[in-house]
Parts: sequence; C-alpha cells; structure tokens
Amino acid sequence: MNNTAALRDMSSIRQQQSRFEGLTPGHRACQGCGQALAARLVLESSGPDVVVANATGCLEVFTTAWPQSAWTIPWMHSVFSNTAALAAGMEAAFKARDISTKVLAFAGDGGTFDIGFQALSGMIERGHNVLFVCYDNEAYMNTGVQRSSSTPVAAATTTSPAGIARTGKRHLKKDIVAIIAAHCMPYAATASVAYPNDLKDKVRRGIQTPGPAFLMIHSPCPLGWMHDSAKGIEVARLGVETGLVPLIEMEYGQQTSAMPLRRVRPVVDYLKPQGRFRHLFADDPMARQELAHLQALADHNIAHYGLQESQPESGDSHAAASVRRGTVAVVPPGAV
Repeated sequence: MNNTAALRDMSSIRQQQSRFEGLTPGHRACQGCGQALAARLVLESSGPDVVVANATGCLEVFTTAWPQSAWTIPWMHSVFSNTAALAAGMEAAFKARDISTKVLAFAGDGGTFDIGFQALSGMIERGHNVLFVCYDNEAYMNTGVQRSSSTPVAAATTTSPAGIARTGKRHLKKDIVAIIAAHCMPYAATASVAYPNDLKDKVRRGIQTPGPAFLMIHSPCPLGWMHDSAKGIEVARLGVETGLVPLIEMEYGQQTSAMPLRRVRPVVDYLKPQGRFRHLFADDPMARQELAHLQALADHNIAHYGLQESQPESGDSHAAASVRRGTVAVVPPGAV
C-alpha cells in the first residue's frame, strides 16, 4: 500500500471510531473557552460510567441554560461551597448499593481554592472514592472577573485593579496542590489544556485510583485573561514553558513526576499576550519590580519541581509531550 492509500485508510478508520462525548457542542461557553475544552477532554477520558457533581460557576451556567443541557451523563448541580460534600454523598450511596460507577466532582478555582475548600478537605480526609477536578481559570469569571486566591500576583481583575497605588493583585497564588498533597492522599496532579495527552492520562490515573484523587487543570479564559480567543492553547503552553505552571503528579504527599522543560521561555513571553498583565509593561519602577518577581517565581518552580531538562533535544522548543514518572519511591502509609 502506498503512502497516500495508507493515509486514506487511516483517515477512514478514525472516522469510524466512536468517541464518547459527555459534554456536547451547542453550549453557551465563550469563544475559545479553555474550561469547555478541559471538561470535554476529562469526559472523553473517563468514559460513560461516571456521574458528575458540578459547582456553581461558568461550567454549570453555560452548559445548562434551561430547558436545554449539554450533558449526556448523570449530572447534578451544587452550590459553590458543597460540591465535594455532594460528591461524597453520591459515592457513599453507590458504595451502599455496591455500584462501581465513578463519581467526578467539577469546580472552578472559586469553588476549590476558596468557597469549597472546607468540603473538599473533608472529602479527602474521609477517603471517598471521588476524582475532584478543578478547572483553574484564575478568577471568578462567571460573576465579573473578580480575583480569587488562585489569581496570580500582579494580575488585574475587577477587584484587584492596576493603578497608581498598586500593580494588580498583591497576594501570591495559593499553592493548592501542596495543601491538597498535605492530606497524604493517593493521587494529586496538575494538567493543562495545551497538553491533552498528558491531561487525559492523568484523568485515567485519577479514575483508576482507589480513594480520593485531585486534578487541577490550567484553563485559559479569553474574557478574564484578555487574550485573543484563538490563542488560548498558545497562551496555556507558554505558561508551562516558562515554569509558572508546573505539570506534576504527587502520591501520598510526595512528588512522583514532572513534565520536563527542554527550553525554558522567559516569563514575559507568557504575560505579553494577556491584557490582565498589560500594566506590567509600562515604564514604571513598580511594574519592572513585579516582572522580576514573576520571573523569580517561575525560576523557583523550575528548581523546586525539577523541571529543567538536562539535555535538550535538537529542534524541540516546547516542553516534553509526556512526564517523567517514578522519580520518587512512594510508599503508602501503613504499608511498612
């Protein structure tokens, strides 16, 4: 078979392959929404034998405009604060009836880092068999782009505006993964919509993990980040390549893998396409100080998580397509 025929045959095979869609097109998400893409990737990986508890927020609002719904799986809406508690109750009911269906909990950074954290901590501590997915777009986007504890330092939002007195948000982004890992839970990881294969692998690991699992997905928001709606994947990739968004896995509180960076990009490459950081490029001492601060944060991540690839491959300017695994020997508590 010649190359042309082989390609045609492969195309035919792919067209005939079925792909599960737990979230269908036709919803009301903004053009270029990273969260919508992330949710579709999660559900493609999980398969149909799941139920979802979904917090109030963008994902809930744009998928369930009455009387329509974009969901093809059992789905239940919760308020901001109790998504993890709702998911825990669903899991306990399934367990009592000896049903193996996996429970997924979906929330944004507001429903994870802030309002919903108490319930999330309790769910993990009690050991419920739930995969909790945080779609991190780094602000309360659905209600007007207010800052959250996930908003990066120096980013401008409607409640942390940039001006003469200050350069956007004054506080560091909360290290939620370290806080979650401190629960000594079986599995916690970070992912990005710019690396779908890595994201889907981590979803499958979370699904297969007995007990609680946590996945935070960095999800660009063109509205809140003020970037071109066609540039979401490019912006997300730059976040990873600069070291500001480390892609890691943790088991029982210890880091077990990291996506290596073969060629580290300067932080300004990630900041420039985003209007929320536009003020940092003014001819101003405070702006220059914040740029240096953000670069230092990226450098810290690279050193702390061991992201720098020691031997870059020729011609590869991006992060590796997969992560190193097994770098730390992990022994579950009570195993020895």
